[in-house]
Amino acid sequence: MLRVAVMYPKTADSTFDLEYYLTKHVPMVKERLASSGLTAVQVDEGLGGGVPGDPPAYAVIGALLFDSMEGMQSGMAAHGGEIMGDLANFTNVLPTIQVSRVRS
Repeated sequence: MLRVAVMYPKTADSTFDLEYYLTKHVPMVKERLASSGLTAVQVDEGLGGGVPGDPPAYAVIGALLFDSMEGMQSGMAAHGGEIMGDLANFTNVLPTIQVSRVRS
């Protein structure tokens, strides 16, 4: 299984519309990538850092779970432009993206 972590940094100047993300962006991503082996989407809302009282490093971390690298790559080749183009509707920061193999 493959996980694509999409991490939206939390800074003094960053904005993030969680309502739009949850009601518009995530459903669009699910619809576009379902036929490419997307099996699940998880959304973590950042609440704090590693030390009590510290702000979160990320406003939101989205996780897209895929059956295979090939499926993820074909889905993003077909729909990545539209998915990334929607970012301006809910945030003013570019996410950090990491692709990982889930080992347990």
